[in-house]
Amino acid sequence: MIHTLRPVMNKKNSFNLSRRSFLKITGGAAALAGLNLPKSAGASTDRQLSTLIDLSLCDGCEDRQVPACVAACKTINKDKIPPVVDNIPEPWPRKTIEDWSKKKEVFNRLTPYNFIYIQKAQIDGKTIFVPRRCMHCNNPACATICPFSANHKEKNGAVVIEQNQCFGGAKCKDVCPWEIPQRQSGVGIYLHVLPGFMGNGVMYKCDLCNERLKDGKPPGCIEVCPRKAMLIGPRREIEKAADERARAMNGFIYGKTQNGGTSTLYISPVSFEQINKTMRKKPGQPDMNPDVKRRMASTDPLGKAVLAAPALGVIAAGALNWFSRRKEQLKKEEEHND
Repeated sequence: MIHTLRPVMNKKNSFNLSRRSFLKITGGAAALAGLNLPKSAGASTDRQLSTLIDLSLCDGCEDRQVPACVAACKTINKDKIPPVVDNIPEPWPRKTIEDWSKKKEVFNRLTPYNFIYIQKAQIDGKTIFVPRRCMHCNNPACATICPFSANHKEKNGAVVIEQNQCFGGAKCKDVCPWEIPQRQSGVGIYLHVLPGFMGNGVMYKCDLCNERLKDGKPPGCIEVCPRKAMLIGPRREIEKAADERARAMNGFIYGKTQNGGTSTLYISPVSFEQINKTMRKKPGQPDMNPDVKRRMASTDPLGKAVLAAPALGVIAAGALNWFSRRKEQLKKEEEHND
């Protein structure tokens, strides 16, 4: 089990790069370089959970201003992201800053502050409502490729990004066929390690309410669904339920084979080819291509070493520089107090 790193907060409630965090990150990069290669999937089938989303039951909560699942998710994660710094450093060579801190109430797409939304598909005069969030893939390329080991799959099936290890490089988004992770600039440890050259914030997405799962509670979206369109349970039982429901409605399953298989299964009375034809892939609004293949990520030791070694060197140099400056600052403060 990889434990969550807790933020070390300063007076402005922003991240500080602690020595523990530095060792954790550089250790992860060293592991990727071949010193102690982690297993890519690491999830026991007997202990892994899966979720089922039944599109024949979801009505999009049209009687509510905000769908129940979206509202619950926002409430649970409302304090997840720390305050964004003033004057976000402009990254080089790209100059793109992604700041959603003043658009927290957006709920019709994925953002760093919105991990689930309801997508509509109009088919033969009927509306199919499709809750969209991270698919929690069985063998996630996003976890394989992260050079700082900030992304991993828990044994319970949740794919989790550790925000105290993420530099916002977005490699996870690049290899995700649905481009699920979303970046918030101006937060995270990159601010203390070459902020103008390294990273650009933190990547955020649904973590399946991992902390709630550890406490024996279901994800918020599943708990509050008024029509019980979303279920969670042991992987084999959910797969069996998906097969039985799909047969009963002469319907279709999505997520069983896509991207190598996922821990999220959709069942629908209409084909996902039809559903996908109504969707135009946009930022924060993924499509549902039935022919999704796993995007390649470097999985061999040599490839990981090439990927991680430069990052390890840069982060070590930047972190040591930060520690040196911090030490000097503390020394001056002590002299001033004397």
